[in-house]
Amino acid sequence: MQLIKLNKEPNISQKFKALPYQDQAVKTICDLEYAAVFHEQGLGKSKIAIDVMLYWIEKKYVDTVLIVAKKGLINNWVKEMQKHIFIKPLILTQNKRDNYYVFNSPSRLMLAHYEALKLEKERFKIFLKARNVAVILDESTKIKNPNSALTNAFIELAPLFKKRIIMTGLPVANRPFDIWSQIYFLDHGKSLGGNFEEFRKSTDLDKELNTSKERQGLFEDKVSAIYKKISAFTVRETKNSGIIKLPDKVFQNIITTWESRQQDIYCQIKNELRTVVMKGGIPVQDENEEILKRLLRLIQVSSNPKMIDENYLFEPGKNSYLNELVTHICSQGEKCIIWSGFIENVDELAIFLNHFGVCKIHGKLNMEQRNKMIESFMSDQLKQVLIATPGAAKEGLTLTVANHAIFYDRGFSLDDYLQAQDRIHRISQTKTCYVYNLIMEDSIDQWIDALLRAKELAAKLAQGDISVDYFKSQISYNFYDILQEILDIKRKE
Repeated sequence: MQLIKLNKEPNISQKFKALPYQDQAVKTICDLEYAAVFHEQGLGKSKIAIDVMLYWIEKKYVDTVLIVAKKGLINNWVKEMQKHIFIKPLILTQNKRDNYYVFNSPSRLMLAHYEALKLEKERFKIFLKARNVAVILDESTKIKNPNSALTNAFIELAPLFKKRIIMTGLPVANRPFDIWSQIYFLDHGKSLGGNFEEFRKSTDLDKELNTSKERQGLFEDKVSAIYKKISAFTVRETKNSGIIKLPDKVFQNIITTWESRQQDIYCQIKNELRTVVMKGGIPVQDENEEILKRLLRLIQVSSNPKMIDENYLFEPGKNSYLNELVTHICSQGEKCIIWSGFIENVDELAIFLNHFGVCKIHGKLNMEQRNKMIESFMSDQLKQVLIATPGAAKEGLTLTVANHAIFYDRGFSLDDYLQAQDRIHRISQTKTCYVYNLIMEDSIDQWIDALLRAKELAAKLAQGDISVDYFKSQISYNFYDILQEILDIKRKE
């Protein structure tokens, strides 16, 4: 029941009809107290959210709907709303004075980024007790860490929302246990339990999996059961579900060779790292910061040694392969996106490939600069190459003017990898999409490739995309053996 009345109710009609699978998702979740929309990237989750929101307002279930998004996606949501509906949202920011007006305005629709809600937690408690408010969390992996202050703020506020929806195309952003706190926000532990540490231990891709069949069996049982436990309030479609027809996505690993000085630097750092590792053994992923920093340095050197040695004046080994590949793509009149995890690399590659017509996006550019770069890449035929970091451009962007994604380097994050490649493989793409991974021979790149493959299979199993039998037929638990081989560490008998 709505507690506030407006002098004039907004027009809640739709400007466009939903696609059949979107409409089905709306019908499935619109009357539930809480729900998860896990449709894969590029399948139009925002349209589902908007239609559910209109339904709630029409039925007078709530006074107001709050949509929470990442800070960099607020403008995207404003544009989506302008495109699909007639209601104009009020926007909460980190400016408390401006927020006072928003909190005291009888609006049916509010928009905020995650940090704003955390900042205004106490005022939200008062607001939510005085009004009937529903919340939709976009890219809900933002609250995947149950130990963060941000996640705890959302968990604390969760019971005060009359209805709750979380949305993300990749609920298992990196490891299966990433899904736990997102679901806990919805049901307070009814589905996946109330003890995160227990859940984490049984769903972690750790080094013990390669040496224990019993541990493998437990892992597979626990991870495959996740989607079954949440399916009653979850909708998920993938691009392979048959609901839409998208062009094929073709993958190619390109093995590159070293520049001699680059290899010398790499071997020096590898030998230093090997000494550290042999003292304590191979670490569990994401738990030993010192080891991870050294592994990251190996990734940097495999990519471009200048990032750690300003006296390096040679051409990195990957560059000749990249230049040949980009030349081939541009000669066909097609566009490409080059991804690197490092801002310095983006700037260096922009100079190296400048003759192709280059745009770039990274975290040191403000939103206005990024938007101009995106607009230029989208509209200017002479701009054939976009170079970007996943952190600045992996979400919320439709870049289907390009149909080639080149990963110059990759880090440990599955989310970065999948979200980045799906900027080109989504609704409105008409061409075959190509994904290229540049992998330096005999380097850390090979371990990253194996690790991301294992993470992707585990994510698909947890999300209900594949059967446990298919998972078993494809998985290899030897990613830590690969790391040992790369570091030349002999296994103790």
